[in-house]
Order: sequence, then C-alpha cells, then structure tokens
Amino acid sequence: MMRSPGAVGFESSRTPVASSRLLGAIATSLAIGTLSLCLVVTLTVLSITATVAMPIP
Repeated sequence: MMRSPGAVGFESSRTPVASSRLLGAIATSLAIGTLSLCLVVTLTVLSITATVAMPIP
C-alpha cells in the first residue's frame, strides 16, 4: 500500500465549516441551556428538601 505524497491524515485539505458568528451563536445557546438546566435542578432540589422538612399532619 503506497502513501500519496503530501497527504498526512486529515490535514491535507482543511476547509472552514462554519462562520465565527455561527459558532458564537451556538456557544451562547449552549451556555444558556446549561444555565437553565442548572437552575431547574437547583429549584427541584430545594423544593424536595422543603417538602421533606414539612411535618406530616
């Protein structure tokens, strides 16, 4: 099996996939999604602990 000259793995032809604006928008949306998920988990844990702390009548 012969190796073609100049081809080194996947680095032989590099083309830009997306613009920097698109990558920024994706990163921003992922950050907002992560923060909202953390907020939901925090509120859920707090409500569970508040429910457990209430005495049963």
